[in-house]
This record gives sequence, structure tokens and C-alpha cells, in this order.
Amino acid sequence: MLVVNKPTQLLSVPGKHIADSVFSRVKALFPQATGSLIVHRLDMSTSGLMVIALTTASHKILQKQFINRQVSKRYVALIEGLLEEDEGVITLPLTGDFYDRPRQCVCEQTGKAAHTTWQIIERHKELKRSKVFLHPKTGRTHQLRVHCAHERGLHMPIVGDDLYGTSERRLHLHAQSLGLYHPVTQAWLELTCEPDF
Repeated sequence: MLVVNKPTQLLSVPGKHIADSVFSRVKALFPQATGSLIVHRLDMSTSGLMVIALTTASHKILQKQFINRQVSKRYVALIEGLLEEDEGVITLPLTGDFYDRPRQCVCEQTGKAAHTTWQIIERHKELKRSKVFLHPKTGRTHQLRVHCAHERGLHMPIVGDDLYGTSERRLHLHAQSLGLYHPVTQAWLELTCEPDF
């Protein structure tokens, strides 16, 4: 297996018109790797830790951990506004916005369950921004972005979120920590990588 720190604005897998991606870079660096490599994805705008499987057997074991929600994930986000509370839980069900792809929306009828816990790291009173830890228990598309921005969530979009907030130099969302079992030794690994914001 391999763990990489994906930069912001890099795709996890090749797109329709963009070949450069985590997948293509790993394939070039590890030509002997087998299988589909990518175990999970990060949004193009999100930076941070991604686990890559270098063998078909490892891929199966690692992917199973994600499916069974055995992997612990922690993100750091800078959000617009000052949070009054220190921690909380957001459980807004999410589905694709049929009329405005790729946006997601909250829908009690057709949305899939989405669960995020959050806790404050620090409040920047002069900037009117808060830095938070986000712990997604589920992995829905744009889950953290919607849960932060939605009026029934934190009602404070992530800084630089061009879909649910206001565009800036970058989306201030970073996959800082991953905990999982090594596919061969079964030892529990805690991997961390600090954000650049």
C-alpha cells in the first residue's frame, strides 16, 4: 500500500478531459502495481491523505474496511463565521441535485444517510472564521461541504467553496488523519498530515 498527500486541484482518477491524477501519477511511479489502485477518492478541490493499494489483494482488503466503516477519517476545515458551540453532530441526508450537477442537496425523501461529527479547533475572531475538525462516518459526495454550508448544518460554508459558498484561492478542506488496518500485518495505523492553512 501507499499513502499520498493529494494536493488541491488534482483529480483522484483521470477525468474526461484531464489525464493528470493521483491514479496516473502512481501508475507512472509504480508500473509494477496491479489492480485498480484507488481505494477511495477525495474531491478535486480537497487536499490530504489518500490510501493507494499496490496489489489486487491489498485493494480488496482496504476497500472492505472503507465499506464496513472501519476506517477513521478526520478532516480540518476553515469555515466562514464564528461557531458558538464547541462540538456537534450533523445528520442531513444527501442526494444529487438533479437540476444543478455536480451540487448535492439535502432531501429527507430520497437522500442517503450522511453523518458528520465536528469539533472546534480555534476561532479567528478578527477574520470571523472558525477552524474545525470534521469526522465523517459516511462518505457521501460533498458531504462535509454541504453539512457545513447548509442552514440546518453549521450554516457556515467552507472557505473557498465555489459550489456552496464563495470562491477563493483554494477550498480550505484537508484530509488530515486516517486510521486503518495494514492489509498484510493487520496492525492498526494512524496516519496524519497537516494542512497548509
